[in-house]
Amino acid sequence: MNTEFLITSLVVVASPGTGALVTLSTGLSHGTRMALVAALGCTLGIIPHMLLAITGLATILHTSPFFFELIKYAGALYLVRMAWLVLKDRGMLSVEREQAQQTRLAVIRHAVLVNLLNPKLTIFFFAFLPQFIARDEASPTLSMLTLSLVFMGMTFAVFALYGWFAAAVRDRVLSSQAAMRWLRRSFAAAFVALGAKLALAHR
Repeated sequence: MNTEFLITSLVVVASPGTGALVTLSTGLSHGTRMALVAALGCTLGIIPHMLLAITGLATILHTSPFFFELIKYAGALYLVRMAWLVLKDRGMLSVEREQAQQTRLAVIRHAVLVNLLNPKLTIFFFAFLPQFIARDEASPTLSMLTLSLVFMGMTFAVFALYGWFAAAVRDRVLSSQAAMRWLRRSFAAAFVALGAKLALAHR
């Protein structure tokens, strides 16, 4: 396995993004088990991007302004909606101690959607992974699939660590009203910033 690929992928995965924020908020609001479920959902959300890259359909997204803009703005609007839910303490991103438990399916569905509406992942798979496939590779599709699965494994491991940490400090955070207000505003600001960054992204 290419060391440069592993290091670069780790940097990309560990960098704060929507998936990390969703896993952190799930760990704070629902504990370790649900945080792991969220990490799994975010990892599963990578699959459509991986399939696009492997089948070559990412070329269409990369070269078509209409489809790229459509997915980009849909993702940006979804992130703004998530920021609103954080501020209103409703839905998956609420960080209250006493609230209705989300089902595992609901957590996974939300986490998958977060990554599904992220065109930057598609561009990442389209532009980054092929650089590590040799031109004389006998089975480029298999190599692409292998690297993609390694990336997904790293994503789950890092996000699970984020979720575990959030769950570990859950009681301390939820016992402080000031900390909760700061946390809500921070999450909301982060989602708005990510949405704005996504909306301004170029192919």
